[in-house]
Amino acid sequence: MDAKLLEILVCPITKTKLIYDKKLQELISTAAGLAYPIKDGIPIMFEDEARKLTSEEKAAYLKKKTGI
Repeated sequence: MDAKLLEILVCPITKTKLIYDKKLQELISTAAGLAYPIKDGIPIMFEDEARKLTSEEKAAYLKKKTGI
């Protein structure tokens, strides 16, 4: 994922920053509780294409994001 692209992309629902999960090839919006897929290097930023995060996943990403 291009670092410059990641800097400007925001969640289309909440307009908050996204977390890049390289292993799963997803962009994570903890605010919306969604994971947007990246297919062939292209982020698919549609709510109906996103995967809903479990409460455990959301907590883990928030912990990683805040460093707590």
